[in-house]
Amino acid sequence: MRTRRIGSLDVSVVGLGCNNFGGRVDEAATKSVVNTALDAGITCFDTADIYGSTLSEEYLGRALGACRDDVVVATKFGLPIDNDRPGGASPGYIARAVEDSLRRLGTDRIDLYQVHLPDQATPLEETLSALDALVRAGKVREIGCSNFSPELLDDAARISADQQLARFVSVQNEYSLLRRLPERGVLQACDRNGIAFIPYFPLASGLLTGKYRRGEQPPQGTRLASVSAERQNEAFSDKNMGRIERLDAWARDRGHTLLELAVSWLLAHDEVATVIAGATKPEQAMQNALAADWELSASDLGEIDALLNPT
Repeated sequence: MRTRRIGSLDVSVVGLGCNNFGGRVDEAATKSVVNTALDAGITCFDTADIYGSTLSEEYLGRALGACRDDVVVATKFGLPIDNDRPGGASPGYIARAVEDSLRRLGTDRIDLYQVHLPDQATPLEETLSALDALVRAGKVREIGCSNFSPELLDDAARISADQQLARFVSVQNEYSLLRRLPERGVLQACDRNGIAFIPYFPLASGLLTGKYRRGEQPPQGTRLASVSAERQNEAFSDKNMGRIERLDAWARDRGHTLLELAVSWLLAHDEVATVIAGATKPEQAMQNALAADWELSASDLGEIDALLNPT
């Protein structure tokens, strides 16, 4: 497995998104998925305090066990968990959230600690100062953010430089072949500020795995089988399905799968450090890991753009 950098951290180019743990995946299945990911060379595991109603961190920590020092553990804070833990990025909330995550993960430090969502009620300077204190205390190695705009990324970089605080080394926003908003400013902000990009929903909630077909009901147990009719209509629109069918045919003509194309296309962007695809079964974790082996050329990327936006 190739690696790339997130600040001072070396991470596998395919990571494991742990949002299903504690929800769709119980503890025994979590251990199986994690063990397969480790065997496949995956070294980056991304979770959040809210995933699985806090169980994801617990299951991940126990599943990693003695392998903890061999991997990069990334988690997030800031979304509301319950009435007693309303979320946010104030210094007081951060101090509590990090101790809770450390306890649940069963570790003495978090490798990448990420703000899950901008906190409009807390000045960015206060958030960065609190996170800087965690880095200085050795509880956190690097800090990152999620769902930040280009303007916020620039502001954070300026504040960190002016006040000599720990800086965001990563940003985690939605990005896939079907959702390309980061190309309109965020990736450029990453370049300006030396920030690694981590795409979430890299497989577009499963649309880019090849498991869904036009006119067919979503397979039982899949993510899109349990969403609202409105969400399904959006996901399975004629526009989306047309794009998916063209991409699938293009990949198969070259001896690859749609999933391999989705992962390799993201990794063709220098800003992308690791593709954190989720998995509910061990075989999915292995498939995700193997998908990074296809290296796309500039010519390939041009053809893919034409498939996505036919004239």
